[in-house]
Amino acid sequence: MTGEDAVQQANAYFDSGAFRQVLARRIVLQTESQRPDRDALLMQYLQQEIMPPLRALGFELHLYDNPEAANRPFLIAVRIEDPVLPTLLTYGHGDVVFGDDDNWRSDLSPWQLHEEGDRWYGRGSADNKGQHSINLAALEQVFQARGGKLGFNCKLIFEMGEEIGSPGLAEICRRQRELLQADLFIASDGPRLNATQPTLFLGSRGSVNFRLSIHARDNAYHSGNWGGLLTNPGTQLANALAALVNQHGQLQVAALQPPALDEAMRAILRELTVGGQPDDPQIDEHWGEAGLTPSERLYGWNTLEVLAYQTGNPQRPMNAIPASATAVCQLRFVVGTDWQRLVEHLQAHLQAHGFDHVEVEWLHGTPATRLNPQDPLVHWALDIMQRTSGKKPALLPNLGGSLPNDVFADILGLPTLWVPHSYPACGQHGVNEHLLQSVAREGLQIMTRLFWDLGDNGVNMLAQRRQEATR
Repeated sequence: MTGEDAVQQANAYFDSGAFRQVLARRIVLQTESQRPDRDALLMQYLQQEIMPPLRALGFELHLYDNPEAANRPFLIAVRIEDPVLPTLLTYGHGDVVFGDDDNWRSDLSPWQLHEEGDRWYGRGSADNKGQHSINLAALEQVFQARGGKLGFNCKLIFEMGEEIGSPGLAEICRRQRELLQADLFIASDGPRLNATQPTLFLGSRGSVNFRLSIHARDNAYHSGNWGGLLTNPGTQLANALAALVNQHGQLQVAALQPPALDEAMRAILRELTVGGQPDDPQIDEHWGEAGLTPSERLYGWNTLEVLAYQTGNPQRPMNAIPASATAVCQLRFVVGTDWQRLVEHLQAHLQAHGFDHVEVEWLHGTPATRLNPQDPLVHWALDIMQRTSGKKPALLPNLGGSLPNDVFADILGLPTLWVPHSYPACGQHGVNEHLLQSVAREGLQIMTRLFWDLGDNGVNMLAQRRQEATR
């Protein structure tokens, strides 16, 4: 059997409705990791939906308690066919964000797969149940096509707490570094560039959430009696924010800006068209860093966003000067940013602009990662994606959003390739979340062919990569 035969077998599996049945069964399980009353369902998802198909493929299964979040377990699955073969590590998460049942369309439920045209609606259909189900199905198709073999060694780490920030993922990977040792990492999460173009991304922007606060006094005071005599922290904080990011959305803190884009990166980003698809919001062309294209602003630069702002009582405004003001902000950043000293840089910048009374509090952050776009693995994956789909795939140096990719790239030291099976307007983390059948079917084709070719050519490909690294 050939790789083309394996893809046709995968098509037949998808077209039979078998994949839809699996996804429908998984969507029913309300695996909201933010809710403590879902603990049993999180474990049930692992034991009922993930472990049996892996066991059928000959994986050894290891369940681990989460060292940082109770009842958000990890599964590590290992199948070693021959130590001389390449070893793939893959990943998925079975938890979802809140269902938000009341705000979905009246004819939809987040916990019931509903088909409408090309769309399969349901919570987790895009993030991440649909995506990891595609990859597991691709492994099954290759296993069957090769007569009970994959042609490579395979390991999987699966978590049930990604939607609460992946607590414990880094620690479990440190503890099980030897068990998770591999040659490359391929997984699926996040969106494609658009619904029609297969996409490969090599890492993700990092993010830091932080809080800015001004506490002027213990009480609010009547604005008629004290206006013009007492500082207004709401007004002051608004001006402090304007010193950090201007009216055009341009980051003003030089110490938190990334390295200038080089020509090689610009050439990659020049190939990308952001937005313009049905259901996409209209891009504000004059927002963001001056002199950069939309793709350069999204994938190659840093942005500072105000996520929430409060002063006084917005629900019941009073004729009073508020006592305090607070804003929760976020820095999205690319590789090369001095992000770990964010608090220091913000304090220095604010003090230089006369805002030394603004408190800066670090909330949480994740690093930025990016595999070298010239890595031979990148060319290998792009070639297979194009030959399988008949379309030129989009190459993103990094996702605009954030993923726990630093765990795989930095802690485990792996080259990371992400092949997403969703698209930007899928409703991820919102209401009416859906997976496009057309994207799912194409994704199954691509992953089946990637896994098949890893079995056929992985040994030589990795040898070539090692040889090039020593030049």
